[in-house]
Amino acid sequence: MAPWHRALAAVAALAALGAFPQASDYPNHAVKILVPYSPGGVTDIIARLIAPRLQEVLGQAFVVENKPGASGNIALEAVAAAPPDGYTLFVGNVTTNAINENTFADKLTMKPSRALIGISRLVDTPHMVIASAAFPPNNIAELVAWAKKNPGKLNYASAGIGSYPDLDFRKFAKVTGIEATHIPYKGGAGQMVPSLLADETQVAFMNLASTVEQVKAGKLKALATSMPRRVPELPNVATMTEQGYPGIGTNAWQGLFAPSATPKAIVDKLYAAVVRILNDPEFKAKLAKQLLAVNTSASPAEWTEQVRAETQAWGEFIRENNIKVD
Repeated sequence: MAPWHRALAAVAALAALGAFPQASDYPNHAVKILVPYSPGGVTDIIARLIAPRLQEVLGQAFVVENKPGASGNIALEAVAAAPPDGYTLFVGNVTTNAINENTFADKLTMKPSRALIGISRLVDTPHMVIASAAFPPNNIAELVAWAKKNPGKLNYASAGIGSYPDLDFRKFAKVTGIEATHIPYKGGAGQMVPSLLADETQVAFMNLASTVEQVKAGKLKALATSMPRRVPELPNVATMTEQGYPGIGTNAWQGLFAPSATPKAIVDKLYAAVVRILNDPEFKAKLAKQLLAVNTSASPAEWTEQVRAETQAWGEFIRENNIKVD
């Protein structure tokens, strides 16, 4: 029997004995929300925005704890190993919850798509090709030309080996035939943005929510968006499709998760609270101003299955392109 099967069986037995609190008693003390990156990125931003609202709705403190490292795997492992009682939650994204299972299959002690259950999708974020202000190119054609003229001089940033900013750039480099050095940052956008500001890295696929203020201030440049259409906040920035590279770039989600054996009544209670909070018109408008588009799931079951489907799709892409993480 697989470890996660044994865990489910054990939890079912404990639940039958009344070892876990009923939803009516939940929560009766502080709840921890693990974030797999350093402060400053969109995963951290949304966690810190919803935590105080969850406290208002559910009556106990929701405390955000940053646990960066290993492309998000340190936090993933921690939440998977936590008691499935609703007191340890996880805010993750497409990298941590769909890609890592494939790129780190021989390093993870569990499968995130099975060890964690989805509570709800939270928000979606438009993604851009962001560049250092000191980097000469101002669009994708100029980027490709510069890279070919200056082999070995282009550094691109990512949130870790195998993260979607890494995979997106690898795909872009393969299509264009350019060479670039990968500089991974375990702290995600919290470290990627400073590296771009300092011109330690010249370019990265990043979400706009983490970079829009620096772009508007002229401290960073947006070369393209991977969205289907131009984003209203930066109407002069053309899409990847317009610039000749359709299908390159990930538009990422952020989602809330718990250990897979968490009682359904607690998962449902968390889901109801999250949907109520995020779809409040005033809060939704506040998030929109930060380029966070609310996109809650129809149910925890639907969200869990969606993440599993994406995990499978990313696995096929990684195998087809023979992408290996050392």
